[in-house]
Amino acid sequence: MNGFCDLHTHSHYSDGTLSPQELLLAAEEAHLGAVALCDHNSVSGLEEFLFYGKNSPVEAVAGTELSVEYLGKELHLLALFLKEKYFSHVADYARPMLREKEDSNLRLLENLKKVGIFLDYDEISRSTPDGMVNRAVIGGAMVEKGYVSSVKEAFHNYLDLRHGHYIPPTRPDVFDAIGFVGELDAVSVLAHPYLNLSHEELLQFLPQAKGLRAMEVYYPKFSPAERENLLSLCQMYGLLPSGGSDFHGKNKPDIALGTGRGDLFVDMEIFFGLRNIILEKDP
Repeated sequence: MNGFCDLHTHSHYSDGTLSPQELLLAAEEAHLGAVALCDHNSVSGLEEFLFYGKNSPVEAVAGTELSVEYLGKELHLLALFLKEKYFSHVADYARPMLREKEDSNLRLLENLKKVGIFLDYDEISRSTPDGMVNRAVIGGAMVEKGYVSSVKEAFHNYLDLRHGHYIPPTRPDVFDAIGFVGELDAVSVLAHPYLNLSHEELLQFLPQAKGLRAMEVYYPKFSPAERENLLSLCQMYGLLPSGGSDFHGKNKPDIALGTGRGDLFVDMEIFFGLRNIILEKDP
């Protein structure tokens, strides 16, 4: 194993295309030292992930990615190093979110019908292991039916918020979610901050984010300058840096596990720093 890790990936239990076991095997092939599974608002794949992780040379980190709200904007909050005894707590917390998401999905399909795109929601649900559907999965169905040539095209032409077909679901408040992750003795990480907030908005947000433990600094879409800015903000606000590829398999074919777009190298020291938060709480 080399000295790099990937602390943000997805399996087919949300909008990735690999099973948890396949994800671990891919991490072994990439010679990663650790990999975190962070499916959207779901812990469904974590038992399988940890089961196969017991016999893997790669450290398997249990996580999830919660969709949360801040001043009308969607943010994503990772919970890393989840303990198995708390998986049911996360599932309970996410259940109302999933109901809201299903309602949002159904509205989206109705709106797509108005522009000539006809999709069967039950068929889409059956295509995922636990019926979890989001826009990336719907985009995949659009590809299969020949409406678009790629998931990226589906978002660009139809699924992005600006087109008006997608009506976002109601989400939990970000500060409440940070508190919830803390109650689970997990590590809260603000995911890909510059995808959701401007630098000025981030400067307003971070002083309010009591209990937030880390922030994604190393992310495929961030330039070297943006990574340096985020690293400075981590130091300013007492946060640890984190990083990951946001790997989705074939749904994001330009993003490779561990290396993103070829320049992402998250040192294992990042992993050890975050894990130490847990070890300090539970030596």
